[in-house]
Amino acid sequence: MVLVAPDGRPLGTALKSAVHTAHTPLHRGFSCHLTNPLGQVLVTRRSLTKRTWPGVWTNSFCGHPAPGESLEEAVVRHARHELTIEVTDVTPVLPDFSYRAVDASGVVEHEICPVVTAALDGDPVPNPDEVLDWRWTSTDRLRAAVDAAPWAFSPWLVLQVPAMALYGGAGESPHTPEGSP
Repeated sequence: MVLVAPDGRPLGTALKSAVHTAHTPLHRGFSCHLTNPLGQVLVTRRSLTKRTWPGVWTNSFCGHPAPGESLEEAVVRHARHELTIEVTDVTPVLPDFSYRAVDASGVVEHEICPVVTAALDGDPVPNPDEVLDWRWTSTDRLRAAVDAAPWAFSPWLVLQVPAMALYGGAGESPHTPEGSP
């Protein structure tokens, strides 16, 4: 994983297994929201074996770019690994999104995490180590669900949905201040 300064400048690398702790340093990530030709979005439920937020519903998939890997290359690689799919039209929508959140187990997620949309014509075939369940849904239904029950979704999705034009939001990158839960 690429460790970064608050301005996004790379500071070095570390193994993912060594980074996600109660003292997780700021690092690069990304979130992807997939759409289909019907205008629906794909939501996934994180595998129960995930270290953070197991079993929680979230956006289509997330990941961490490898050192020297572009955002688009990371999105394509993770789409193949997590959902066994090929994505098209990778488009940055919240390039400055960042957040810090603490899982119920005490593990911290702390990322500069650009948000992208991408297109998928078909259904995923999830990797069970990554995804427990999935659904296509309308953007309106997802926004309503996140508004009604934010505790049932990943904290990054709860912050992303109201900010994204895809869901009727302002299209601005929210972020949680350093040190906030």
